Amino acid sequence: MTSVVSPMEVAPPPPPVPITSSGTGIANLPNQRHKIVAKNGANFTVMVCGESGVGKTTFVNTLFTSTIKEPKNLSKRRVKTPNKTVQIQITKAELEEKMFKVKLTIIDTPGFGDYVNNRHSWIPIVDFLDDQHEKYMRQEQQPCRKGVMDMRVHACLYFIKPSGHTLSPLDIEVMKRLGSRVNLIPVIAKADTLTPSDLSKFKQNIREVISAQNIQVYSCPIESDDEATTKRNMNIMQALPFAVIGSTQDVVTQDGRKVKGREYSWGVAEVENDEHCDFRKLRSLLIRTHMLDLITTTEENHYENYRQSQMETRKFGDPRATPNENAKFKEEEDLLRRRFTEQVKSEESRFRAWEQQLLSERDRLHKELEQQSEKVKELQADIDSYYYQRDSPKTIRK
Repeated sequence: MTSVVSPMEVAPPPPPVPITSSGTGIANLPNQRHKIVAKNGANFTVMVCGESGVGKTTFVNTLFTSTIKEPKNLSKRRVKTPNKTVQIQITKAELEEKMFKVKLTIIDTPGFGDYVNNRHSWIPIVDFLDDQHEKYMRQEQQPCRKGVMDMRVHACLYFIKPSGHTLSPLDIEVMKRLGSRVNLIPVIAKADTLTPSDLSKFKQNIREVISAQNIQVYSCPIESDDEATTKRNMNIMQALPFAVIGSTQDVVTQDGRKVKGREYSWGVAEVENDEHCDFRKLRSLLIRTHMLDLITTTEENHYENYRQSQMETRKFGDPRATPNENAKFKEEEDLLRRRFTEQVKSEESRFRAWEQQLLSERDRLHKELEQQSEKVKELQADIDSYYYQRDSPKTIRK
């Protein structure tokens, strides 16, 4: 676990109400709550999901301004044959800013979408999300609940390949299954590879597919008592899906500014420039303004939905029922079953033909046996007639 500094802004505690003020003193409760939260810190878990090469690791390091995840060594990519299954990699870090600590957990899914046949590649991801809800629920049911390990995912950043067209069938299927289990935030990776007009059309196509397919995505609270906060929230949600640029390198712009970005022959694509990408809006949604809402939504909506569905089908303290059959194994089982059935039918038809042949041969042999029996009887009759005539006394004529 590493300790790094994050860009999170912690609001100063409200001024304490003097003891001598009028009233009962319940207005001091926010101060007490702030002290408790500041002392205990917070846990925040983020999952990054998407194909290899879309910039998930670079984005995470850019978001938290530190090397949370080590980039892959591309020179060794051919040393080991990649596994044919999606893996789950967990990286933990501790962020500290203004004496406030956050235990950060990054969940990566290497192997997702990297193969020709990506069918059912979302199963390990969905199982991981359900397992975290199950583990937390089991810990809550224990007599002693101190030191509960909470690995529930508070936000899932789904990185969309910048194809410029629309969502792929794999994206649609995965987002459908993730949206009902976690706060899903779609992200367009490598926004600097698209022109502004193409990016705008791409966003609109994605929004239309999300609406048509009834995909659940995270939506932060819009209305607020503060008009400026309401406008800010509306501005953030209008940028969905967020187009981001990731870079941990400092580059110098034409006007001499030193910024995070990517340098091209035509200029510099700045990470924290709203005219170039939505990085600042996404960072505000994840960390600066709505981190608590992400944690609360996970607790009150997604976890409660899982807990309710499980409690309806099992008694208190009972282990979870056997999960649904793996669809991939189910298809393989059905294929083997069909092959076995066809082979059995083929063997049955062969045995029936052989049985029919044996029956025909038996009938033929029976007929031949009957014919031979008739001949034997005829010959026996002839023999009996012959002996009878021979042994009978001859009559003498007078």
